[in-house]
Amino acid sequence: MLKATLRSFLAHKGRLLLSALAVLLSVAFVAGSLIFSDTVSRTFDRLFASTAADVTVSPKEDLDEAVPSGRTATLPAALAARVGRVDGVAAARAEVDVDGLTVADEDNEPVGPTTGAPTLGTAWNPTERSPVELTSGHAPRGPAQALLDSETAGRKDVRIGDTLTVIAPPGSFKVRVVGIVTFTTTNPGAALVFFDTRTAQTKLLGSPGGATSISVDAADGVSDDQLKQRVSAALGAHTYDFRTAGEQAESDVEQLGGFLDVIKYVMVGFAGIAVLVGVFLIVNTFSMLIAQRTRELGLLRALGADRRQVRRSVLVEALLLGLVGSTLGLAAGIGLAAGLIELMGLLGMNIDAGEMVIGWVTPVTAYVVGLGVTFVAAYLPARRAAGVSPMAALSDAEVAGVGRPLRMRAVAGAVVGAAGAAALAGCAASTRTSSAASLLGLGVVLTLIATVIAGPLLVRPVIRVLGAAFPALFGSIGRMSQRNALRNPRRTGATAAALMVGLALVGGMSVASASMTRSFDQQIDKTLGADFVIQNTNFLPFPKEVTEEVRGTDGVGLVVRGRFTPVAVRLPDGDRVETTAAAYDPRLDEVANITYVRGDSAAALADGRLAMDRDFARDHGVRVGSTVPVEFQGGRSAELKVGSLTDQDSAEGFGTQGGLYFGLATLERYAPGGQDSALYVNAAPGTSDDDLRASLERTLDPYPQVQVRDLADYKQLVHDQIAVLLYLVYALLGLAIIIAVLGVVNTLALSVVERTREIGLLRAIGLARRQLRRMIRLESVVIAVFGAVLGLALGLVWGVCTHQVLALQGMTALAIPWGTIVAVVIGSAVVGVVAALLPALRASRMNVLAAIAHE
Repeated sequence: MLKATLRSFLAHKGRLLLSALAVLLSVAFVAGSLIFSDTVSRTFDRLFASTAADVTVSPKEDLDEAVPSGRTATLPAALAARVGRVDGVAAARAEVDVDGLTVADEDNEPVGPTTGAPTLGTAWNPTERSPVELTSGHAPRGPAQALLDSETAGRKDVRIGDTLTVIAPPGSFKVRVVGIVTFTTTNPGAALVFFDTRTAQTKLLGSPGGATSISVDAADGVSDDQLKQRVSAALGAHTYDFRTAGEQAESDVEQLGGFLDVIKYVMVGFAGIAVLVGVFLIVNTFSMLIAQRTRELGLLRALGADRRQVRRSVLVEALLLGLVGSTLGLAAGIGLAAGLIELMGLLGMNIDAGEMVIGWVTPVTAYVVGLGVTFVAAYLPARRAAGVSPMAALSDAEVAGVGRPLRMRAVAGAVVGAAGAAALAGCAASTRTSSAASLLGLGVVLTLIATVIAGPLLVRPVIRVLGAAFPALFGSIGRMSQRNALRNPRRTGATAAALMVGLALVGGMSVASASMTRSFDQQIDKTLGADFVIQNTNFLPFPKEVTEEVRGTDGVGLVVRGRFTPVAVRLPDGDRVETTAAAYDPRLDEVANITYVRGDSAAALADGRLAMDRDFARDHGVRVGSTVPVEFQGGRSAELKVGSLTDQDSAEGFGTQGGLYFGLATLERYAPGGQDSALYVNAAPGTSDDDLRASLERTLDPYPQVQVRDLADYKQLVHDQIAVLLYLVYALLGLAIIIAVLGVVNTLALSVVERTREIGLLRAIGLARRQLRRMIRLESVVIAVFGAVLGLALGLVWGVCTHQVLALQGMTALAIPWGTIVAVVIGSAVVGVVAALLPALRASRMNVLAAIAHE
C-alpha cells in the first residue's frame, strides 16, 4: 500500500501543485513573522544591552503616557556628582535625552524620519558604550553647534557647515552642523542630533541644572545589583527609579514591543486567512481526486485493501503534500523575513539580514501548521475514500457525491446558523460594549461555519438566478456552463467558499469603516465649533512659542489651548483607573459644542473642578459634587470635585476613558511643563476664513511640523486614519483572492480532466474551440460571483452588527458602501475569467479522438 500511495502521489503531483501553493503561503507567513520578530528582538536586545549603563537613575514616573503630554521629566544634574562619591561607582554622568523634536534644514523641510520614529536631541557624552562614533568633523562646542547622524544626513543631503533649525519644547534655535556621527550598531530608525551638555540642558530642557537621567558605571568587582542597592540607598529608594543594565534593556524592549506586536499580528492575520482559505482548496482537491480515482480505489478494495488502509493511503498523500508545501513555505518564509528586513532598512531601521535568527520554534511551527492543515483538510475526503465499494472497480462510477442527499448538511447548517443568528441578535440588543463585542465575535464565527456547511444547498437556487441570463446571451454554451456549475453542488460550494471568506471580511469591514467615517463626520460637525484647529502632523505637542505666534497673528480673535495628560483617578467604588485627561482654556464653549447633563463648561473648567462622562460616573458611583483623588505625573496628587457631567460620544474627542477634562490652570498647578497639543482658533470680527488661513499659514511657515486644519481638513484626517485599517483588510482580501483563484483554477483543471471524454464528444459533434473556452470561462465566472454574493451578504450582516457595537461607543450613523459592493461583484467576475484562462486553454487543445477514448 505504501508503494501504491507513493506512485499515486507522484502520478498526481501536477494536480496537487496548486494545493501545495496554498500550504506554502500559509507556512510562509507564519515562518516569516516568527523569523522577522525573532531577528528584530535579538538585534534590539543586543543594542539595548550593549548601550545601557550599569545603573540608570531616572525620575520616578508612575503613569504611562498613552497620549504624549509634551512634558519632559527631569532630575538635578548635580546628582551625578553625588552619585560619583558612592562606594563602587567608577563614573557618573548627567544625561540629556529629549524626543519629539523637530529639526528643519535650510529649506525649512524636516530632516527627521517620516515613518513615525522620533527625532532625538541628546547631550554629547561619548563613552565606549555609545551607539555612535564621531566619523567626521569635531565635537560640538557652544550653543550654535551640533552633530547629526550619518543616515539622516545622507537621506536629507545635510553636510558639515549646513544650518539646521531645532524646534524644542523651550523654543526654536539655529545650529551649524560641525560633525557627523555613525552608528556602530543598529539604528532604531530615529534621527539623532547631539549638542554639548550645557546647550542640551538650556535649549532642550530649559533648565541649566537639569538632566533626564544619570548613567552610572560600576567599579571593578562591583555587580550591577550591588551598585543599584548602594546608589538607591544614597539617594533614597523611593525618590527616583533605579534600573540595572538588564532592567533598562528589558524596559526599552517592552517599549519597542508594541511596534513588533503590530507587525507580528498583521503577519499572523495573513497566515490565518491563508490557512482558512487553503483548507477549502485542499478539501476540494482531494475530494475531486478521490472521485476521479473511484475505480482505482475500488480495485484496491477488490484486491484485499481494507477501509483503514485506503484511508491511510489518502492521508499519507496529504501529509506528503503538507511536507512539500511546508518545506517550500519555510524557505519562502525566510525570503519573506529578508524582504521585511530590507523594507525596514528603507524606512530607516537598519537590521543586518546576515544575523537572521531562525530558532527551533520556527521550523517546528512551520511543519506543524503545514502538516496540520493538510491532514485536517484531507480527513473527510479520506473517510469518503475508505467507503468506496469493491464493486466500484467494475462500474463506470459517477463522480462521488453528485447525487448524494444534502439532508445532513441542511440540519447541521440550520442548527449552527440558528446559534449564530441568536448571537448576532444578542449583539444587536446588548447595551454593554464588552458583551456586545463578545456576542459579535461568536456570531461571526458561527454564521461563517453555517454558511460553509450550507453552501452546497444554496448552489442550485442562487446559481439558477445568477446564470439565468446565460442561455439568452450565449445560447446553448451559456446553458451548458450553468448546468456544469450545478452538476456537483458540493464542489461548487467548496470552490466558492474560498472566495466567500475574504469577501465576507471585506464586506463587514467596509460597512464598519463607512459607518465610522460617517459617524465621525457627524460628530465633528456637531462638536467642533472653531474656525481652525492647529495641530502637529503626528499629533505630538508643540512648543509654547507656536501658541504665542498664533495669538499674535493678524485676524485671530480667539485661541483656546488644549492639552493631554496621563492621570489616575481613585473612584468611590474602590477602582483605580489610569486614563488620559484633557485640559482646556476657559472659553471652551466658543470653539466646541459639548452636551452637559449636569453643570456646564464654567463648572467643569473652574479651579479644582473636573468634568466626567455620565456613563463612566454612573458605573463608578460618582455624582456632581463628588470629590475624587487624582494622581498626576511627577507624583503629585489632588482632590478634585466633579463640577459637570457630560453626555459624550467617544468620537467627540474630549478625553478618553471616563471623558475627564479640567481647566488648564488646574493642570499647570499639578503637572507643570506640558505643551499644547491643539489650538482652536476663531477669526476676529471682520476677518474672513480665507484671510485668516493665509495669515496662519504664513505665521506657521517656520514650524513645518504644525498644520492648519479647517472642518473639512479635520474630517479628511479622520478618514485617512480609518483608511489605514481598511487597507489592511484589502491586503487580506488580496491574499484570499490569490488563494481563491488557485482554488478555482484547480477545480476547473481537475474538472476538465474528469470531463475529458465528455469534452471530446462535444468537440466531435461540432463544438468549436472558442465555444469550449467560453463555456469554461462562464462556469468559472458564475462560481466566482456565487462566492461573492454569499460573502457580501454575510459581510453586510456582520457589518450591520458591528455598527451596533460601534453605536454603543457613540458612532451611531450606519453607512453601506454600495459602490464598493458593486465593484467587488464586478471584480469577482474578472477573477472568474482570469482563473479559467489556463484550464480553458488546456481543454481547447485536447485531441478529439484521444479525449473520446479516455477512461
